[in-house]
Amino acid sequence: MTIQLYNTLTRRVEPLETLEPGVVRMYVCGVTVYDHAHIGHAMSALVFDILRRYLEWRGYRVIHVVNFTDVDDKIIERANARGQNSFDLAESLIQEFLDQLAAFNILPATFYPRATQSIPDMIELIQGLIDRGHAYPADGDVYYRVRSFPSYGKLSGRNLEDTLSGTRFEPDPRKESPADFALWKSARAGEPSWPSPWGPGRPGWHIECSAMNLKYLGEQIDIHGGGNDLIFPHHENEIAQSEGLTGKPFARYWVHNGMLQLVSPQTGTGTGTEKMSKSLGNLVTISDFLRQYPADVFRLMVLNSHYRSPLTYHEEIAAENVRKLERLQRALLPATGEMVVGDAVVDLIEAASTAREAFVQAMDHDFNTASALAALFDLVRAINTARDAEVGGVPFQEAQATLQELAGVVGLRLQEPQRNQEAAPFVDLLLEVRTALRGARQFELADTIRERLDALGVVLEDTPQGTRWRWSYQSSDE
Repeated sequence: MTIQLYNTLTRRVEPLETLEPGVVRMYVCGVTVYDHAHIGHAMSALVFDILRRYLEWRGYRVIHVVNFTDVDDKIIERANARGQNSFDLAESLIQEFLDQLAAFNILPATFYPRATQSIPDMIELIQGLIDRGHAYPADGDVYYRVRSFPSYGKLSGRNLEDTLSGTRFEPDPRKESPADFALWKSARAGEPSWPSPWGPGRPGWHIECSAMNLKYLGEQIDIHGGGNDLIFPHHENEIAQSEGLTGKPFARYWVHNGMLQLVSPQTGTGTGTEKMSKSLGNLVTISDFLRQYPADVFRLMVLNSHYRSPLTYHEEIAAENVRKLERLQRALLPATGEMVVGDAVVDLIEAASTAREAFVQAMDHDFNTASALAALFDLVRAINTARDAEVGGVPFQEAQATLQELAGVVGLRLQEPQRNQEAAPFVDLLLEVRTALRGARQFELADTIRERLDALGVVLEDTPQGTRWRWSYQSSDE
């Protein structure tokens, strides 16, 4: 089956047909680094990591570019408030974010260009737009002439005249039209600047992505991604810039993820939600989340929701996904029997095959990760049923390998938490004492041991073959 994905530009699900057979050129708008990243940023990065992983699993080579905006009004303001160099602030936050992406098991992009590394490319692009009549200088600034691009608004579905009448623009007598946007900003005192044909200054926000696309991926790309809050004006402006310069269609597929919404503390339910953002101050930083939960918990949250839909976050949802993670991990525990023939074995083999087919079908249809995840949990139930039926050996191991493989395709590691391994012999000793107490019918003392171990993050599982233990996925005092 051909992979299908929703294209914001055409507003329909379309078959994936790449410019070059077997190669996907994908650009995803990254973060503006003026503060610590929050889990909304992680959500977007995870969405495109999952998309990339699946494409690569299906045999594509993905050239993946993610930019960092490291010069911007907000960065400059934050650095000035801290008495810090803006470049140093931006680079420190970039490195922090890259470490956090690694903690989330997000594959490194092929290229991570910074805006400040691409200034000459932006200047060349701006000059090209001026030469073609799409841009004009004005007292050291340069603006894009929106009326010069007749199809402006085709991505967002906004008519230019409606935009002009329905949007508040800052008045600027130097602009030919209020909708014209800055490609180059003249230097201001105390701000970083670079020389240009129009005088010292720095680039506007939108131009950097067009320049980086041209430099790293060429005049045309397969997939352009980002949050749906970027559709207008950022991505609309990218199209105008890129296509105004080259005269060619820019991106074949525009893929946008929904926003992360935080449940209002007042309601405690999904009815009082609002977009998580730094400007609103209603955010959970990545560091805050990772201190409390394993990274796979957040990946499961993203997988449980379609990438184009809003994702609601609150503590109950996080706790629910802790339990889901534990269910997946328990399915990878060793077999307790050795049966390799019989109806139970046949059922397990069929369940593994069915799960693989359902997984591929779901992912092929616009990356329906929720249905793909449901296929994994169907396989988990089959594995647990087979374990109870004493299935073991190669059939059991192959079913577990299928689960591990498909989970890995969407980036789930399913690794058991690593705690203080020096404590393991003492946990084993306490289990022996508990077993002896239960044998002596001193159940109250046995339950006390279980409760105290549980408080320390040790989960006990009583089976016909004896008691097993493992570390809990709920982060404690690590």
